[in-house]
This record gives sequence, structure tokens and C-alpha cells, in this order.
Amino acid sequence: MTRQVKRAFKYRFYPTDEQAAELSRTFGCVRLVYNKALEDRTRAWYSEQRRISYAQSSAALTEWKKTEELAFLTEVSSVPLQQALRHLQTAFGNFFAKRAKYPRFKSRKKSRASAEYTRSAFAWRDGKLTLAKMTQPLDIRWSRLLPDRAQPTTVTMSHDSSGRRFVSMLRTCECGAVHDRAVNAARNILAAGPAASACGDGVRPQRESSRTGRSSAKQELQRATAETSRRQAGGKVKLPSTPMHPTPLG
Repeated sequence: MTRQVKRAFKYRFYPTDEQAAELSRTFGCVRLVYNKALEDRTRAWYSEQRRISYAQSSAALTEWKKTEELAFLTEVSSVPLQQALRHLQTAFGNFFAKRAKYPRFKSRKKSRASAEYTRSAFAWRDGKLTLAKMTQPLDIRWSRLLPDRAQPTTVTMSHDSSGRRFVSMLRTCECGAVHDRAVNAARNILAAGPAASACGDGVRPQRESSRTGRSSAKQELQRATAETSRRQAGGKVKLPSTPMHPTPLG
């Protein structure tokens, strides 16, 4: 049975002035849409105990674009804005399921600037990536090659506090191999050289011992044993606390 595995490949890129300006506008619009939708959801929940769905937020976004104040939202690709609403929906789902804390507003200075593009918002031809609203492909520094015939399904653009710009490409592998979940799998594949397949089938992780001198496998076993003992002893899992009403956007 073929098993689909999603793998991400991250690279630095160097945009032109026009591309940098377009990405800067997109980052700002993504942050604004996320925060405005979060403000609406927060107001509805604390004043009426009413939940707002993704569909309702998406409909609200359409109305925002029609206003004179937020008409500039139409100047950037609509896909990253919709993806911001989807991420907010996921955040609320995790909150109500007691898997995470209440979603926070994104800060221009403290939060990582990012924008996610799905297939309808970028072109991938001959190993070159061109985003929506752009006429030229990005200047990507390929620190490692993508597997042959790889087709990215999602690309995420980001900009850190040091001014470095990154693109993360997500692709789906359908090789049928049983992939290892080790975080250092990419390093092991590169170390294996040409003998490794494109997806890393057959490459096992070379786990290093930690500063305690014990292997990672033994540490994981000890943690699992301790967790089981704690639960049997009647320990309670700490659930997220109810958040305070966040400060509305100015």
C-alpha cells in the first residue's frame, strides 16, 4: 500500500527590490487579516459565547476588501490571506480541544513574518519558483537539490529578525517506503550519498548520545516509563487555562 509522506525543504533566497516590496506587503496583510479575524472571534466568544467558523471569517474578509479602509488587501495574492484564516481556525480547534492555549495576536516586531502559498498561487517550472503577483522567479540558493520530478504542494515564505529570507517547500512522497521520523533524517540522507533514494528509504538515523552519556532510545524509554507511572499514580494532566480578554487592535 502506497503511503504518502510530506517532506519540507528549506532554502535561503534573495529577492529583487520589487519582490521584496511585494513580500513585505503580503506579510503585513497576512498579519492584519489574522489579527482582525482573531479580534472578531474573541469579541463574539466573550460577549455572546458564539463561535465563528472559517467560512464566516472568509466571508468577512471579502467584505473587508470592499471597504475603503482595507481595499489595499486586494493588491496582494488572496491565497496567503485565506491560509492565515485556516491557520487561525486550526489554532482555535486546538484551543477548544484543550491541546493549546488561546491564540495570540501577531506582533510586527516579535512574530515571525510569513506567508503560505498553495499550488494555485505559485508556478513551478524547470526548477524555478514564481509567486503570484510576481513576474520573475525567485533567486533561491539550492543548498541541496530537490528529488527528481519533485512538485511542491505548498511554499511558505518567511523573513526573520536578522533580515534573512527563507522559502520552505512542502512536497508529498508516494514511494511506499517506511520513513523514519528522526529530526536529523535529512543529514543522514546526505551522509549516505548516492546510495540513498530520493526520499531516504533505507537510511536509518545515527542518533548521538546526549550530554548525560545515555543513548536517545534509553532516554525516550525512561521518559515513557515515568509518564506511565505518573498517570497510574493518579496524576492529572494540566489543561490550558482560560485566557484573559486580549487588547483589541488599535
